[in-house]
Amino acid sequence: MPKILVTGAFGQIGSELVNSLQNKFGTDSVIATDIHLPKNFVGNAEILDVCDAEKYRQFVVDNKIDTIYHLASLLSVGGEANPDLAWTLNLGSLKTMLDIARDHKIKCFWPSSIAAFGKTSLYDPTPQHNILEPTTIYGVTKVAGELLCQYYFLKYGVDVRSVRYPGIIQYKGDVGNGTTEYAIAIFYDALKTGKFECFLKPDAKLPMMFIDDAIAATIGIMEASADAIEIRTSYNLSAISFSPEKLVQEIRKNIALKVKYKPDHHQTIADTWPKTIDDSEARKDWGWKNTVDLPKLVNIMLKEVSEKIGVNDGKK
Repeated sequence: MPKILVTGAFGQIGSELVNSLQNKFGTDSVIATDIHLPKNFVGNAEILDVCDAEKYRQFVVDNKIDTIYHLASLLSVGGEANPDLAWTLNLGSLKTMLDIARDHKIKCFWPSSIAAFGKTSLYDPTPQHNILEPTTIYGVTKVAGELLCQYYFLKYGVDVRSVRYPGIIQYKGDVGNGTTEYAIAIFYDALKTGKFECFLKPDAKLPMMFIDDAIAATIGIMEASADAIEIRTSYNLSAISFSPEKLVQEIRKNIALKVKYKPDHHQTIADTWPKTIDDSEARKDWGWKNTVDLPKLVNIMLKEVSEKIGVNDGKK
């Protein structure tokens, strides 16, 4: 029976990942940790500050952990507000995890992001091997983290695996303030008021992915044979790409929606990110494939968000 640790377990990815891991391996096999714990969580959950290296190490040893999903992170907008914390949390805790993995022969996962790219990157589609010159501290920590993962694999043989997540669309957690979060917030406003103010330009196309596909990719790369993992920085990962205007058009096929565009600082970040991603290496090496396209995503989100907030989905 595996013993799995998930850090940052109650964030956007973590909460869904923990549930999937519990279903797959059993509740007792998974320990969910974060700096705050939710109410009514079913399973093993403990508070753990991954910036405290000694406590992190001792926790892994005491619980005989053999697999780590290290998700603790400060995202793009939060990172710009607090660059020092972003560096400490995003990169410092990653090195701690890699040191622990090296010393105790632990397989581990760490997520990178499309934020690793920048204005000088090759775009549309963005290839796997590319220029990485991000202009946000979040992106800087992702590039440094990718190289650190590769270094620990090459020097110490640490079995660390990674994907570059695109924007993740989900309905169970709260709406955050990240650059791609407009694509979640729009469903809440559309269902509540029929109106939405978008902080990106109508043609600001970005790579996106429904949460179910993101979880499938995360578990999929960890279950692949070590020999199949050819890239030890981070794999490009893609599903669908759309602009706010394209998303609005798809939503309007189901419900009425008025939209006003008022680009702000989020647009400055979006301007440095890819429009589409070439993830052929992931598809070739470990069999990645997505299952949710834009129409299916919109149908799921309208149904689930309407149930969550207690309103009619308003479909025509």
